[in-house]
Amino acid sequence: MSKGVALITGAGQGIGRAISIRLAADGFDVGLGDIPTNKSNLEEVAREIRSTYAGRKVCVLLADVTVEDDVRNMVDNTVTNLGGLDVMVANAGILVAAPLVETTLADWEKIFAVNVTGVFLSYKYAAQKMIALNETHKRGRRIIGASSLVGKRGEEYLSAYSASKFAVRGITQSAAIELGRHGITVNAYAPGPIMTAMVNGLNEASMKLTGSSDPDSYNENAKKKMCVGYMGTPDDIAGLVSYIASAESHFITGQSITIDGGMRFE
Repeated sequence: MSKGVALITGAGQGIGRAISIRLAADGFDVGLGDIPTNKSNLEEVAREIRSTYAGRKVCVLLADVTVEDDVRNMVDNTVTNLGGLDVMVANAGILVAAPLVETTLADWEKIFAVNVTGVFLSYKYAAQKMIALNETHKRGRRIIGASSLVGKRGEEYLSAYSASKFAVRGITQSAAIELGRHGITVNAYAPGPIMTAMVNGLNEASMKLTGSSDPDSYNENAKKKMCVGYMGTPDDIAGLVSYIASAESHFITGQSITIDGGMRFE
């Protein structure tokens, strides 16, 4: 029996892929959203879910989260194909590493388009649909966004990315205040460095920006700052999202929850 319907953006790889598979394992039917160039990745995730979790419904949704009509249609198609919307995970994000004085306006606008506008549109259209659905199906619903540890404290060479993740926290807090009366909680996860293609890019950027010859220089520096002494994985983030998406999390809202192996304390 289905636990509900979850829609995940950026579902074709990395953290989004892990979240999609975990929520399917938890009993959710899942909508897998990503840009058209990631179609083959999405279809692979869909095949894995169908073959591993019999009875789970899955739909592949090609959408660019920076385009309003794409996001509106992605949400509508999720409801049409899967029968509802209980969990929205606005996971899609990008990163460009550069010193502030070398960060281009094009890079700044691209990062904000995906990481901020994409979250805003995902929250907006998911909330509209959830409010309407709650008129006939009274149950708690969850909106979840992707912030970052650097959305709480800036880091060198990540001014644009850091600013975008601070913005996610602001959107999340405001949305939580507005949507609580409708039975909707709004939270974000704030990871430290996680073993993904994005962090591989940070290692490459670190070599270029610091002159290091160590291809794992960023990872090694990060691990030295972690209490646990090792990097996290996408499955670690998926475990946190699993809890935020659950009924048990009903009394948590407006939070951006750090998951970083003890790099920084709040």
